Parts: sequence; structure tokens; C-alpha cells
Amino acid sequence: MIRLITAPFAWLMRLFYSLTGSYGVALILFTLVVKLVMLPFQMKSKKSMVRMGRLADKQKELEKKYANNKMKYQEELQKLYTDEGINPMGGCLWSLIPLPIMIFLYYIIRLPITHFMRLSDSAYEQVKELALSMGHTIGNVGYEQIGMTRFISENWSAFEGKFDGLMNVDFDFLGLDLTVVPTDLIKNFQPTWPVIGVLAIPVLSGLLSYLMSKVTNTSNGQQQQANMKGVMLMMPLMSVYFGFILPVALGVYFLANSVFSILQEATLGKYFNKKLQAEEDEREAKRAAARQLRMEEAKRQALEEKEHPKPKKKMPPKPVEKKKNPTNEAGRVGERPYARGRSYVPNRYGEEE
Repeated sequence: MIRLITAPFAWLMRLFYSLTGSYGVALILFTLVVKLVMLPFQMKSKKSMVRMGRLADKQKELEKKYANNKMKYQEELQKLYTDEGINPMGGCLWSLIPLPIMIFLYYIIRLPITHFMRLSDSAYEQVKELALSMGHTIGNVGYEQIGMTRFISENWSAFEGKFDGLMNVDFDFLGLDLTVVPTDLIKNFQPTWPVIGVLAIPVLSGLLSYLMSKVTNTSNGQQQQANMKGVMLMMPLMSVYFGFILPVALGVYFLANSVFSILQEATLGKYFNKKLQAEEDEREAKRAAARQLRMEEAKRQALEEKEHPKPKKKMPPKPVEKKKNPTNEAGRVGERPYARGRSYVPNRYGEEE
């Protein structure tokens, strides 16, 4: 399955190597083509990230407003993203794609005979048998094919034309052996360019990775928060770590990818900030024009009412309510309305004498 997936990547690497004759240049061109293929998807992701960065002030307002109600804050934040047409995960998904590409490239670098040259397993066993019969010894089992490829290059006359697809690959680039693992050189350090150059590549890849993170945040319009410092340091540190424990060819890929990413992030950030600002200015101009039309319409109606006042409607007089007697007349005695009361009996005590 891995061999099938890596087939197009290996074909591209072989093409650039056959055109340039340099494994390092082939890696750089491979990285550039991958970036160009991914550009349409990364443009969509970048636009979403820039939009989110431009909403930072509104997001802070929501944080202050709903500081004591996290659930309400999340609801209002999601509503803000929906109104602005932003997918918060849109900028993260595409950033994960370079990881599988790096894994496939690692297989091509680590297994140059079966993955880069595309020889079958049986053909490789025949190549291996011939190399061992000529005195080749297998050192690091994990990088067996890399050592085999170096031996084949040093003794090309003995292998040339005997195996279909077998290539004489030169892994030297700017005086550096791209098959070397930097940690192996630390054990036997020598102050020479081939050693110093190899050890410098992981460090440079880490520095460029950190610079890329800074450029990305700046172009997105996002300010670095305290809780984001750890995230920004994680990728550069991982780049340095993998650069030291893997063949330096992968470190060249990290370097090239970081350089191209820095240029891409700066260019796209500037482009989308300018474009989104123009869109916001256009929307604001439309809102201002609509407000102006409403104001002019209100003035026109007020002028018409002033020149042609409408006759006021006469209100009918309010009917005079007739006052009700506050009591039952059956209880009245002269001017005393409650004199008799409810239990009045005229002859309770008999007639007066």
C-alpha cells in the first residue's frame, strides 16, 4: 500500500533528478511543486484565517461581555463566525496535509532502491546478493538500502545494465552527504564543512519554522497570546528533533518547505487583508448610502407635511359620566345615607308614646 501511494511522489523525484542530476535540487523542486499543487486549498484556508484575525477585536468584546458565562460566549462566538461565513476548523485541516507527504517522502529517502528506483523486492534481493558478494557490509539495518545505494554508486561499473531501473544516485549536495543521520556525526564530531553543514541543517530548519509561525500570525492579523507561545515553539522543536534523527535529506525538505511557506504566508496575507478590507469598505459604503437614503426620505416627508399640513381631526367631547349614588336609598334617613343599615326594623322597640 505504501509503495502504491508513494509512486507519484517517487516519479516526480526521479524526474527532477534526471533533469538536474542533483538529489538536493530534486528535493527542493519537489517541495516547490507540492506547495503549488496545494496552493488553491491553502488559499481558502488562509482567507478563513485572515477573516478570523480581523474579528479579534469583536471576539475580545464577547469575552469581556460573557466573562462569567462560557456557554453563552461560545454560542455568541459561533453566531459571529456563522454571520461572517467562517469555518473555525477550515484553517486547521489543510495544515495537516504536509505531515503525510513528509511520511511518504521519508519512505522514498529511506528505501531508495524499492521506492525511489521502484525495483521489486525480488530484484532488490538480487542486487543485495551481488553487493554482499563484492564485500559490502550492512551497517544500520533501518537504512540498509541507503548504504546499499552508496555502495552501488561507488562500484557502478559492476551493476550498470544488470538490473532494470537501477540508478547511479549521487546523494552529495553542496559538499554534504544527504544520506547521513546528523546524530551519527555528533558521536565522531570533526570541525569540517561536511560535518558542520549537516549539523546546521536541523538547526536552520527549526529557526525557519519558528519564523514561519511568526509570519503566519502577523499576516493573519493575530496577536501572539501567552497560551499560544507553547504551540508556536512545538513545531520548530519537532523540526529540529526530526532533523537530527532522520537522514539530512529530510532536513533539506524541511528547509525548503519553510522558505516557501514564509513567502506564501506573507504574500497571501497581504493579498487577503487588502481584499477583505476592500470588501468591508464596500459593505460600509452600501450601509452609509442606505442610511443617507433613509435620512433624505425622512426630510422629504417632513417638508411635505410642512407645506401641506393635514387637517387635524376634531376629537369628540368626552361623555360626562353620571355620578352614581354611593348607597342604597333604602338606607337613607334625611341627610344620613347609612342611617338605617342592613338590619333596620322600623318598629323594633314599638311605637313611641
